[in-house]
Amino acid sequence: MKHKLLVKLVALVGIIASITLILAGCGSSSSSSADSNNPSSVEKIKKRGTIRVAVFGDLPPYGWVNKDGKRVGYDITLARRIAKDLNVKLKFVQVNANNRVDALNSNKVDIVLANFTVTPERKDVVDFAKAYMKVSVGVVSPKDNPITKVDQLKGKNLIVTKGTTAENYFTSKQKDVDLLKFDSKTQQFNALKNNRGVALADDNSYLYAWVKNNPTYTVGIKNIGPNQYISPAVKKGNKSLLNWTNKEIKKLNKQSFFTDDYNSQLKPYFGDEVKPSDIILPQK
Repeated sequence: MKHKLLVKLVALVGIIASITLILAGCGSSSSSSADSNNPSSVEKIKKRGTIRVAVFGDLPPYGWVNKDGKRVGYDITLARRIAKDLNVKLKFVQVNANNRVDALNSNKVDIVLANFTVTPERKDVVDFAKAYMKVSVGVVSPKDNPITKVDQLKGKNLIVTKGTTAENYFTSKQKDVDLLKFDSKTQQFNALKNNRGVALADDNSYLYAWVKNNPTYTVGIKNIGPNQYISPAVKKGNKSLLNWTNKEIKKLNKQSFFTDDYNSQLKPYFGDEVKPSDIILPQK
Protein backbone atom coordinates (compact mmCIF):
# COMPACT_ATOMS: atom_id res chain seq x y z
CA MET A 1 0.00 0.00 0.00
CA LYS A 2 2.77 2.35 0.97
CA HIS A 3 4.61 1.43 -2.21
CA LYS A 4 1.59 2.33 -4.39
CA LEU A 5 1.18 5.65 -2.55
CA LEU A 6 4.84 6.47 -3.08
CA VAL A 7 4.54 5.71 -6.79
CA LYS A 8 1.53 8.04 -7.06
CA LEU A 9 3.40 10.84 -5.23
CA VAL A 10 6.40 10.52 -7.53
CA ALA A 11 4.11 10.64 -10.56
CA LEU A 12 2.35 13.74 -9.19
CA VAL A 13 5.64 15.52 -8.57
CA GLY A 14 6.67 14.74 -12.14
CA ILE A 15 3.45 16.20 -13.52
CA ILE A 16 3.86 19.39 -11.45
CA ALA A 17 7.46 19.76 -12.59
CA SER A 18 6.42 19.39 -16.23
CA ILE A 19 3.68 22.00 -15.88
CA THR A 20 6.13 24.42 -14.23
CA LEU A 21 8.61 24.01 -17.09
CA ILE A 22 5.89 24.57 -19.66
CA LEU A 23 4.67 27.73 -17.94
CA ALA A 24 8.21 29.06 -17.58
CA GLY A 25 8.80 28.40 -21.25
CA CYS A 26 5.64 30.28 -22.13
CA GLY A 27 6.71 33.27 -20.05
CA SER A 28 10.13 33.33 -21.65
CA SER A 29 8.60 32.99 -25.09
CA SER A 30 6.15 35.81 -24.34
CA SER A 31 8.94 38.09 -23.13
CA SER A 32 11.07 37.25 -26.14
CA SER A 33 8.14 37.81 -28.46
CA ALA A 34 7.37 41.20 -26.89
CA ASP A 35 10.97 42.30 -27.34
CA SER A 36 11.07 41.07 -30.93
CA ASN A 37 7.89 43.03 -31.68
CA ASN A 38 9.37 46.22 -30.19
CA PRO A 39 10.98 48.27 -32.99
CA SER A 40 12.63 50.51 -30.41
CA SER A 41 14.38 47.91 -28.26
CA VAL A 42 18.14 48.31 -27.93
CA GLU A 43 18.60 45.13 -29.96
CA LYS A 44 16.43 46.41 -32.81
CA ILE A 45 18.10 49.84 -32.80
CA LYS A 46 21.55 48.27 -33.05
CA LYS A 47 20.39 45.87 -35.76
CA ARG A 48 18.87 48.75 -37.72
CA GLY A 49 22.01 50.82 -37.18
CA THR A 50 20.06 54.02 -36.49
CA ILE A 51 18.36 55.62 -33.49
CA ARG A 52 15.45 57.97 -34.21
CA VAL A 53 15.35 60.88 -31.79
CA ALA A 54 12.52 63.38 -31.44
CA VAL A 55 13.82 66.94 -30.98
CA PHE A 56 12.64 70.52 -31.24
CA GLY A 57 13.71 72.59 -34.22
CA ASP A 58 12.81 76.06 -32.92
CA LEU A 59 13.65 76.19 -29.23
CA PRO A 60 17.06 77.72 -28.56
CA PRO A 61 19.14 76.93 -26.62
CA TYR A 62 17.73 73.39 -26.30
CA GLY A 63 17.09 72.30 -29.86
CA TRP A 64 17.01 74.39 -33.02
CA VAL A 65 18.46 74.80 -36.51
CA ASN A 66 21.12 77.52 -36.70
CA LYS A 67 21.79 79.90 -39.60
CA ASP A 68 24.09 77.31 -41.19
CA GLY A 69 21.30 74.73 -41.24
CA LYS A 70 22.86 72.63 -38.48
CA ARG A 71 20.94 71.24 -35.52
CA VAL A 72 22.40 72.50 -32.28
CA GLY A 73 21.46 72.79 -28.61
CA TYR A 74 21.60 71.13 -25.21
CA ASP A 75 19.26 68.26 -26.14
CA ILE A 76 20.92 67.84 -29.54
CA THR A 77 24.33 67.33 -27.94
CA LEU A 78 22.85 64.64 -25.68
CA ALA A 79 21.24 62.92 -28.66
CA ARG A 80 24.57 62.77 -30.49
CA ARG A 81 26.28 61.26 -27.45
CA ILE A 82 23.58 58.60 -27.03
CA ALA A 83 23.94 57.57 -30.67
CA LYS A 84 27.72 57.43 -30.29
CA ASP A 85 27.52 55.23 -27.20
CA LEU A 86 25.06 52.90 -28.95
CA ASN A 87 27.45 52.84 -31.92
CA VAL A 88 24.66 53.71 -34.35
CA LYS A 89 23.78 56.55 -36.70
CA LEU A 90 21.49 59.34 -35.55
CA LYS A 91 18.26 60.37 -37.24
CA PHE A 92 16.56 63.52 -35.97
CA VAL A 93 12.77 63.70 -36.13
CA GLN A 94 11.48 67.21 -35.54
CA VAL A 95 8.45 67.49 -33.27
CA ASN A 96 6.47 70.15 -31.45
CA ALA A 97 5.22 70.04 -27.88
CA ASN A 98 1.83 68.61 -28.84
CA ASN A 99 3.03 65.56 -30.79
CA ARG A 100 5.91 64.23 -28.69
CA VAL A 101 3.78 61.43 -27.20
CA ASP A 102 2.18 60.62 -30.57
CA ALA A 103 5.62 60.27 -32.16
CA LEU A 104 6.48 57.55 -29.62
CA ASN A 105 3.17 55.75 -29.76
CA SER A 106 3.17 55.60 -33.56
CA ASN A 107 6.76 54.23 -33.55
CA LYS A 108 8.05 57.20 -35.54
CA VAL A 109 10.81 57.72 -32.97
CA ASP A 110 12.66 55.60 -30.43
CA ILE A 111 13.22 58.29 -27.81
CA VAL A 112 12.20 61.89 -27.12
CA LEU A 113 14.81 64.52 -26.20
CA ALA A 114 12.70 67.64 -26.61
CA ASN A 115 12.77 69.54 -23.32
CA PHE A 116 10.19 67.07 -21.98
CA THR A 117 9.03 67.99 -18.47
CA VAL A 118 7.99 65.07 -16.26
CA THR A 119 4.40 65.35 -15.03
CA PRO A 120 2.03 62.80 -13.43
CA GLU A 121 -0.24 62.96 -16.48
CA ARG A 122 2.61 62.25 -18.90
CA LYS A 123 3.84 59.37 -16.74
CA ASP A 124 0.57 57.62 -17.56
CA VAL A 125 1.34 57.57 -21.29
CA VAL A 126 5.16 57.38 -21.60
CA ASP A 127 8.08 56.03 -19.58
CA PHE A 128 10.54 58.66 -18.40
CA ALA A 129 14.18 57.83 -17.81
CA LYS A 130 16.39 59.54 -15.21
CA ALA A 131 16.18 63.32 -15.28
CA TYR A 132 19.06 65.36 -16.69
CA MET A 133 17.86 68.91 -16.04
CA LYS A 134 15.75 70.77 -13.52
CA VAL A 135 13.48 73.75 -14.05
CA SER A 136 11.03 75.70 -11.95
CA VAL A 137 9.08 78.94 -11.97
CA GLY A 138 11.21 82.09 -11.98
CA VAL A 139 10.37 85.78 -11.70
CA VAL A 140 11.92 88.49 -13.89
CA SER A 141 11.80 92.21 -13.13
CA PRO A 142 13.60 95.46 -14.02
CA LYS A 143 17.17 95.68 -12.71
CA ASP A 144 16.51 99.17 -11.30
CA ASN A 145 13.57 97.85 -9.25
CA PRO A 146 14.23 94.13 -8.76
CA ILE A 147 11.83 91.66 -7.19
CA THR A 148 13.93 89.22 -5.13
CA LYS A 149 11.35 87.92 -2.63
CA VAL A 150 7.79 86.74 -3.14
CA ASP A 151 6.60 89.05 -0.34
CA GLN A 152 7.33 91.99 -2.64
CA LEU A 153 4.60 90.77 -4.98
CA LYS A 154 1.70 90.90 -2.50
CA GLY A 155 -1.03 93.20 -3.79
CA LYS A 156 0.94 93.89 -6.97
CA ASN A 157 0.35 92.91 -10.60
CA LEU A 158 2.39 89.89 -11.71
CA ILE A 159 2.37 89.10 -15.42
CA VAL A 160 1.88 85.48 -16.57
CA THR A 161 0.80 83.53 -19.64
CA LYS A 162 -2.43 81.58 -19.38
CA GLY A 163 -2.12 77.83 -18.88
CA THR A 164 1.49 77.91 -17.71
CA THR A 165 3.04 76.37 -14.61
CA ALA A 166 3.61 79.93 -13.37
CA GLU A 167 -0.09 80.77 -13.55
CA ASN A 168 -1.05 77.51 -11.83
CA TYR A 169 1.50 77.99 -9.05
CA PHE A 170 0.58 81.57 -8.16
CA THR A 171 -3.16 80.87 -8.45
CA SER A 172 -2.98 77.99 -5.99
CA LYS A 173 -0.06 78.90 -3.71
CA GLN A 174 0.31 82.70 -3.71
CA LYS A 175 -3.23 84.05 -3.62
CA ASP A 176 -2.17 87.49 -2.36
CA VAL A 177 -0.55 88.20 -5.73
CA ASP A 178 -2.69 89.81 -8.45
CA LEU A 179 -2.20 88.05 -11.78
CA LEU A 180 -2.30 89.87 -15.10
CA LYS A 181 -2.83 87.09 -17.67
CA PHE A 182 -1.99 87.02 -21.38
CA ASP A 183 -2.45 84.55 -24.21
CA SER A 184 1.08 84.57 -25.60
CA LYS A 185 4.73 85.06 -24.69
CA THR A 186 4.94 88.13 -26.95
CA GLN A 187 2.01 89.76 -25.17
CA GLN A 188 3.35 89.04 -21.71
CA PHE A 189 6.83 90.45 -22.40
CA ASN A 190 5.38 93.54 -24.08
CA ALA A 191 3.27 94.07 -20.96
CA LEU A 192 6.38 93.87 -18.78
CA LYS A 193 8.23 96.40 -20.97
CA ASN A 194 5.18 98.71 -20.77
CA ASN A 195 5.27 98.52 -16.94
CA ARG A 196 1.84 96.94 -16.64
CA GLY A 197 3.16 94.75 -13.84
CA VAL A 198 6.05 94.86 -11.39
CA ALA A 199 7.38 91.52 -12.62
CA LEU A 200 6.72 88.51 -14.84
CA ALA A 201 6.70 84.80 -13.91
CA ASP A 202 7.52 81.94 -16.29
CA ASP A 203 9.76 78.89 -16.68
CA ASN A 204 13.08 80.02 -15.21
CA SER A 205 15.27 78.55 -17.94
CA TYR A 206 13.22 80.44 -20.53
CA LEU A 207 13.68 83.65 -18.54
CA TYR A 208 17.45 83.17 -18.30
CA ALA A 209 17.67 83.22 -22.08
CA TRP A 210 15.29 86.20 -22.36
CA VAL A 211 17.23 88.47 -20.00
CA LYS A 212 20.43 87.78 -21.94
CA ASN A 213 18.82 89.66 -24.82
CA ASN A 214 17.14 92.17 -22.50
CA PRO A 215 19.95 93.23 -20.16
CA THR A 216 17.92 95.86 -18.27
CA TYR A 217 16.01 93.02 -16.62
CA THR A 218 17.08 90.35 -14.12
CA VAL A 219 15.73 87.03 -12.86
CA GLY A 220 15.54 88.19 -9.25
CA ILE A 221 13.76 85.03 -8.07
CA LYS A 222 15.44 82.07 -9.78
CA ASN A 223 13.34 79.32 -8.20
CA ILE A 224 9.93 79.40 -6.62
CA GLY A 225 7.71 76.43 -5.93
CA PRO A 226 8.74 72.83 -6.53
CA ASN A 227 11.43 71.86 -9.00
CA GLN A 228 10.31 70.08 -12.13
CA TYR A 229 12.52 67.78 -14.14
CA ILE A 230 13.39 67.25 -17.79
CA SER A 231 13.92 63.63 -18.84
CA PRO A 232 14.26 61.44 -21.92
CA ALA A 233 11.03 59.61 -22.72
CA VAL A 234 10.44 56.24 -24.39
CA LYS A 235 7.28 54.40 -25.38
CA LYS A 236 5.32 52.96 -22.46
CA GLY A 237 6.59 49.47 -21.71
CA ASN A 238 9.88 49.76 -23.61
CA LYS A 239 11.98 48.42 -20.73
CA SER A 240 14.94 47.60 -22.96
CA LEU A 241 15.63 51.19 -24.02
CA LEU A 242 14.47 52.62 -20.69
CA ASN A 243 17.00 50.56 -18.73
CA TRP A 244 19.79 51.39 -21.17
CA THR A 245 18.98 55.12 -21.04
CA ASN A 246 18.90 55.15 -17.23
CA LYS A 247 22.39 53.65 -17.15
CA GLU A 248 23.55 56.11 -19.81
CA ILE A 249 22.29 59.18 -17.92
CA LYS A 250 23.93 57.94 -14.72
CA LYS A 251 27.23 57.36 -16.52
CA LEU A 252 27.18 60.73 -18.28
CA ASN A 253 26.38 62.49 -15.02
CA LYS A 254 29.43 60.95 -13.36
CA GLN A 255 31.56 62.01 -16.33
CA SER A 256 30.38 65.67 -15.97
CA PHE A 257 28.89 65.48 -19.47
CA PHE A 258 25.95 67.69 -18.54
CA THR A 259 28.20 70.37 -17.04
CA ASP A 260 30.18 70.43 -20.29
CA ASP A 261 26.93 70.48 -22.29
CA TYR A 262 25.70 73.40 -20.19
CA ASN A 263 28.90 75.38 -20.68
CA SER A 264 28.91 74.92 -24.45
CA GLN A 265 25.19 75.19 -25.22
CA LEU A 266 23.36 77.03 -22.43
CA LYS A 267 25.84 79.41 -20.80
CA PRO A 268 26.18 81.63 -23.90
CA TYR A 269 22.42 82.23 -23.71
CA PHE A 270 22.01 82.48 -19.96
CA GLY A 271 24.95 84.71 -19.07
CA ASP A 272 27.17 84.75 -16.01
CA GLU A 273 24.43 85.30 -13.40
CA VAL A 274 23.23 81.72 -13.93
CA LYS A 275 25.33 78.86 -12.56
CA PRO A 276 25.32 75.29 -13.91
CA SER A 277 23.84 74.15 -10.57
CA ASP A 278 20.72 76.25 -11.35
CA ILE A 279 19.95 73.92 -14.26
CA ILE A 280 21.80 70.61 -14.07
CA LEU A 281 21.27 67.99 -11.40
CA PRO A 282 23.89 67.03 -8.77
CA GLN A 283 26.30 64.30 -9.79
CA LYS A 284 25.53 60.94 -8.19
